[in-house]
Amino acid sequence: MKLAEIHARMGEVRTELAKLADSVDGTLTPEQDTSWTALNEEFDTLEGQRATIAGRLARAAHVAGQPDHREKGSAPDDIDADFVGEPGSAEARGKKGAADPWNLTEVRTFDRTSEQVGDDLKARAKTAIEQMPQMTDKRRQTLTSILERFDDDHGTLAHQVLATSSPTYLRAFAKLIKGQGHLLSADEQRSVQRAMSTTGNAGGYAIPQQLDPTLILTSDGSVNPFRAIARKVVATGTRYDMVGVANTSWSYDAEADQVSDDASTFAQPQITIYPARGFVPISDEAFSDIPNVAEEVGRLLAAGKDDLEATSFATGTGSAPQGIITALVASAGGASIVLSATTDTFAVADLYNVEEALPAKYRARAQWTANKTIYNDVRQMGTADSHALWERIGAGQPAQLLGYNAHEASAQDGSITGGAHNYVLVLGDWDNYVIADRLGMTVELIPHLFGANGRPTGQKGWFANVRHGADSVNDGAFRMLNVT
Repeated sequence: MKLAEIHARMGEVRTELAKLADSVDGTLTPEQDTSWTALNEEFDTLEGQRATIAGRLARAAHVAGQPDHREKGSAPDDIDADFVGEPGSAEARGKKGAADPWNLTEVRTFDRTSEQVGDDLKARAKTAIEQMPQMTDKRRQTLTSILERFDDDHGTLAHQVLATSSPTYLRAFAKLIKGQGHLLSADEQRSVQRAMSTTGNAGGYAIPQQLDPTLILTSDGSVNPFRAIARKVVATGTRYDMVGVANTSWSYDAEADQVSDDASTFAQPQITIYPARGFVPISDEAFSDIPNVAEEVGRLLAAGKDDLEATSFATGTGSAPQGIITALVASAGGASIVLSATTDTFAVADLYNVEEALPAKYRARAQWTANKTIYNDVRQMGTADSHALWERIGAGQPAQLLGYNAHEASAQDGSITGGAHNYVLVLGDWDNYVIADRLGMTVELIPHLFGANGRPTGQKGWFANVRHGADSVNDGAFRMLNVT
């Protein structure tokens, strides 16, 4: 079906569902229930076809370097100028007559299982993602992927997305972040209560999904390379439990003989989730003069969170996510550490030694991380063929060292100190370093800050909370150079 035909049929299905809902008095008859189920399944199928076509059109436009013409009324690949000043742009983005995905009063809960309600919430959340203001296409793709991979049968994440992304909640959040909670309308008060029900006892007000720094950093990238190359998962508790297993051991057995015991050994890696906090002070004058305070708060919180993660994902330990350097130093017997060939000297041979030490099965997906200074040292090694170590790739792709992508990690060692451990390069398959996030940052306005003498300073502040963890779940997938 063509895109126009899909939209037309989706409109017809909505109309039929509305008529069926109006005719229901109490419980559904068997015939009505059959019709309802069939129409909902058809709508989900059409929505999937529509999203696929829209995605392909967007991808084609991106590759061709042309504007995105995937659908009339869809969002451009940049951020709306002022989502607070004009939050109704979300409604304008939808088709005329289309159902409002954020209207949860339309979600039928009687005579339906929690799984069926969850399916309804997931479908609405995907529609909401397409219509959200203040979102780039990359963030839409990231959020859709998170929903599809990590949401449970009850649509817990979908409910959070819907509660914290509606135009009504955007208006409410903008007022709250500016200390204007007394101006909330009845609808805005209800939207805040609905959003707060998704954050448990976290406190504060939930950051709108469009401004969540986790989505910003995951999809837009940053100087901190770890979110771009590591495996990212969503946790729902104080830790993220995984299952690790070695390859099954095979053997050749004689015909009709009992097979040998080829059982694998199972383990359960755990990622501990830690709270991270940020605070953004602002003068009363700046608070009054900034035209779009909520958006600026989101940017500031994202930048601060990125700075914290750049260090913790490299060297974090103790009451913070386990950094890759820390994890490999603690690996059993130091098996993941490669020592420099010459004491306190970094040389070309060390690069090849690290590559050769990495097991062959991890090389196909391997990538480097190092401080920029270390990469510059490689470029200045001065051998006649040192240029052969590097390859430049265009279109925004990183340079390659020995054929592997090389990413800058400013928190890793940038100098070599004699007589000390200098963990200067990591090469590995970063699918084995896992970052676990609890989606949903919260923030609250502190209306007055006070100085040492207890008097106001003429400042306000935003206090933010977010939770995440990280660790290597397979140290054998990495090799780290120690120049010592």
